[in-house]
Amino acid sequence: MPFIEHVSDADLERLALERVVPALLSHGFCHVDGLLGQLAGDAVLEQVKEMHRSGALQDGRLAGSVRGIHRKSIRGDKIAWVSGSERGCEAISFLLNLIDKLISVCASRLGSKAIRERSKAMVACYPGNGAGYVKHVDNPNSDGRCITCIYYLNKNWNATEHGGVLRIFPEGKSYVADIKPLFDRLLFFWSDRRNPHEVQPSYSTRRRAFINVNRQRETRDMMPSGLWDRNVSCCSMFLIIL
Repeated sequence: MPFIEHVSDADLERLALERVVPALLSHGFCHVDGLLGQLAGDAVLEQVKEMHRSGALQDGRLAGSVRGIHRKSIRGDKIAWVSGSERGCEAISFLLNLIDKLISVCASRLGSKAIRERSKAMVACYPGNGAGYVKHVDNPNSDGRCITCIYYLNKNWNATEHGGVLRIFPEGKSYVADIKPLFDRLLFFWSDRRNPHEVQPSYSTRRRAFINVNRQRETRDMMPSGLWDRNVSCCSMFLIIL
């Protein structure tokens, strides 16, 4: 794709080894700004916006339900699963492949279990009407998900005015980590109980790409199957519009 800026394998390896791996091991999370650059980030953004405009997104579902509590009071996003091979998802596919490569470099340095697979990507939207996602853990039950990766697509974002901050509550720490959903920012954090987190209410359209990287598939019904046999674990990618 001619509008995608080139990212070399050497650049990805340096990013993985010098920033991502050390930060995950020491702090449990890491964010990288300017991952794709303006042109490539814009291409991903336009494809996500088109999915939203076309009505391809449906209400995000919860793993369980509680009588008397409305789903939207817990989770206010709309979602769709994509593999990246669909027509109109070329830039999304490029982003998926880039993150695959980045994770493949990190994989052998983050633990003893092999990282082998990922699921389809999830494109999602928080509609900007105060919607968010209450405090939760992505993988509370050892279902194989290892690392959550989020790529943000929000231009000119003012967290004071627009909200939408992702707040991480690192286990055993006296502090919280507030991550602003800024355009072309990639965030990594452990998916298990080490990092409970929430998406604070958003009052403007907020977009991101969210990926779970898994060590090995510990359950077979975790997520829709997607791209297998890459040197990454089961990853799920979520492109989210608020």
